[in-house]
Amino acid sequence: MRTPPFSVADIRKTFLDFFAARGHTIVPSSPLVPANDPTLMFTNSGMVQFKDVFLGTDKRPYVRAASVQACLRAGGKHNDLENVGYTARHHTFFEMLGNWSFGDYFKREALKWAWELLTEVFCLPPERLWATVYIDDDEAYDIWTKEIGLPPERVVRIGDNKGGKYQSDNFWMMADTGPCGPCSEIFYDHGPGIPGGPPGSPDADGDRYIEIWNNVFMQFDMAEDGSVKPLPAPCVDTGMGLERIAAILQGVHSNYEIDLFRHLIQAAARETGTRDLHNPSLKVIADHIRATAFLVADGVIPSNEGRGYVQRRIIRRAIRHGYKLGRKAPFFHKLVPDLVAQMGAAYPHLAANQQRIMDVLQTEEERFFETLAHGMEILDAALADGSKLLPGELAFKLHDTYGFPLDLTQDVCRERGVQVDEAGFHAAMEKQKTQARAAGKFKMERALEYNGPASTFVGYEALEAPAKIVAIYVDGTPVAALKAGQSGVLVLDSTPFYAESGGQVGDQGTITSGSARFEVQDTQKIKADVHGHHGTLVAGTLNVGDHVMASVNLELRAATMRNHSATHLLHKALREVLGSHVQQKGSLVNAERTRFDFAHDAPLTAAQIRAIEHRVNAEILANTPTQARVMDIESAQKTGAMMLFGEKYGDSVRVLDIGSSRELCGGTHVKATGDIGQLKIVGESGVAAGVRRVEAVTGMGALAYVQEIEATLHEAAAALRAPAPELPARIAQTLEQQRALEKELAALKGRLASAQGDELLAQAVEVKGVKLLVARLAGADAKTLRDTIDKLKDKLKSAVIVLAAVDGDKVQLAAGVTKAETARIKAGELVNFVAQQVGGKGGGKPDLAMAGGTDAVALPAALASVQAWVAERL
Repeated sequence: MRTPPFSVADIRKTFLDFFAARGHTIVPSSPLVPANDPTLMFTNSGMVQFKDVFLGTDKRPYVRAASVQACLRAGGKHNDLENVGYTARHHTFFEMLGNWSFGDYFKREALKWAWELLTEVFCLPPERLWATVYIDDDEAYDIWTKEIGLPPERVVRIGDNKGGKYQSDNFWMMADTGPCGPCSEIFYDHGPGIPGGPPGSPDADGDRYIEIWNNVFMQFDMAEDGSVKPLPAPCVDTGMGLERIAAILQGVHSNYEIDLFRHLIQAAARETGTRDLHNPSLKVIADHIRATAFLVADGVIPSNEGRGYVQRRIIRRAIRHGYKLGRKAPFFHKLVPDLVAQMGAAYPHLAANQQRIMDVLQTEEERFFETLAHGMEILDAALADGSKLLPGELAFKLHDTYGFPLDLTQDVCRERGVQVDEAGFHAAMEKQKTQARAAGKFKMERALEYNGPASTFVGYEALEAPAKIVAIYVDGTPVAALKAGQSGVLVLDSTPFYAESGGQVGDQGTITSGSARFEVQDTQKIKADVHGHHGTLVAGTLNVGDHVMASVNLELRAATMRNHSATHLLHKALREVLGSHVQQKGSLVNAERTRFDFAHDAPLTAAQIRAIEHRVNAEILANTPTQARVMDIESAQKTGAMMLFGEKYGDSVRVLDIGSSRELCGGTHVKATGDIGQLKIVGESGVAAGVRRVEAVTGMGALAYVQEIEATLHEAAAALRAPAPELPARIAQTLEQQRALEKELAALKGRLASAQGDELLAQAVEVKGVKLLVARLAGADAKTLRDTIDKLKDKLKSAVIVLAAVDGDKVQLAAGVTKAETARIKAGELVNFVAQQVGGKGGGKPDLAMAGGTDAVALPAALASVQAWVAERL
């Protein structure tokens, strides 16, 4: 058996081996983005992926599990970001060792195994360990004191402030609602040389006694009103911070002194040129490279909304600390290989995405460095006067103009003993907002309260089927009947209508019974297995219990299936042409086209688009039959089917083979690839940082697109009087001719302006010793006006000049002032004075400025007013 000291890698393996030997299934870490859980921004503990198991809505093929879970606490309710760099144990990203029982073992086994692992395997001195239990959890207390033998004075009852003024709850909840239960925490005593008292004492917040393991006994489900009800079966949920236990096993007090962080801190010092390895900024950088790299690997790209904004905040906080250390150029992304060297073996997807992570971080660094220096200058100047409060308006300006998240500004201010006016910041933000900055907008309707049986979906096999109405809703309220002219939602006991899911839109069609006809405009899921048919009753009456015929619109379904099947082939081709980093970020499949969003950092080239189209259409021409198989998730994984990283799948999944593509998908598809007809990419664009979008059409849509392009081509050929194959050469020839004519015209305008300029010299008048020339220049454009002013200034030496040109109702103005006179007369102010009189505005440099206007009739009076304006300022 391995003996201390343990490396971080040793601890991971030892923990998992220990529980595997005790019948636990080793479960991989789930992504940092929780699947289908709107209550959490990030995975913040090991139990998140098992939440539905605790609630009884999901069942696994095992009753015991253990994992090392990647976690993040940097947004939402669980947020440790502001403490990172200022304490010995706070992190944004951390690893949680955990073991679980789903209705199998309970308190006795959990506590005894925890004690065995800590004292017999990790060889911690038993006299250094303390435990807490919930105040009325006598069972846990007795296990610790009577069975394990921990002295009663080292087992502390805590909860609800009943036991003393300084005690806090020892009742664990993942969020405001959901699974919860009493805790039994294990503490390690670092010894009398460290300040602090035992748990439950007045100075429990000190660093001497550190919590290392929390055993949660999941017994209840907390409702929104605060009430609790028993879970279907008592469960165990434990969590031990890998970094904390590593610090103890490696004989150090701070998490940042363990082997993993030593390597990362050394890498940060190397890239920032810092010799002092104890500099707090190095801790921040070392912590933040873990968080940001894992977020990119899990598909989170820096942005201004939701999870992407949290990612951006962490990256920019790290960059600012590098800047503080004197690093004025991108450096942060260079730490990724060091991170992969430390953690890539435990997290293979991190290693697989190394280059992409570096590219995303480097792009964000380059973007922020463009404004970082200027923003820091403004912030430094504002803090130089010794004030202890930074105005909220300035904090918002730094956020809005220079990309400084509020917490970054607070970070800088905290270092200098200054507070930020948060209320003023938020007031400025509200005032400036012109659009909602929500994390996302989703199609939502009033929630329908349905408690009936599930809908049987028969739409894979049939597009028309008999059914019975089991519920009717009007304006979200259940009703017994629907009358002609009313819009509502019908729920059927079985249906061929596909409900919107996985990017595929819901089916349209009709539901009929006798003379009654309900036009279905959309099909949405009321629950995971209940389809709601949204539409309008155009004739007759429908009642709950009526037998009906449900008929899907054949043409729309067929077109949608072609586009959906093509999307699978498109996804595969994108990965083959662009690289395995391509991950789906969203899709929309309807009868008109397919829209596919994916992770990629650069626009697609014309050659790449042709290569992608070629691969997809080759698959279509092969006319390979489509195969759909339903199997358990483990078997599906063994087939190599593409699974969307972070997507939540049930025990049974549908594996789709479309050509050479194999993905998990519940959508409707063609019977053979040849049914798609052809695919043509019609659009490519960027939708967010690191996310591209392609749009494509298939079947008759592709034919219509090609015919439209062909018609445009022939129209252009006719206009240029050239055969279509000769168009590129003819267009190039025409453009060359145009450029030559433009160059000739510019020369003619220049000569004309020069001649007019020479004639205008005689019109200059002297105003207080300065030559003033105000005139109109026929046929001049903006460039001609500027060039003429430059020539006139050279000839007049000391002058103020205003020139104007008119083209229809539009007025073009230019003002010039020789260098010696710019102290008294500013060209920008002068041209703006004239422009305002002709319905425009303008500005520019003190010696040359331009403006425009729309009221040519007012120009003579405006020009006549210049002399008096100039005379006042000389």
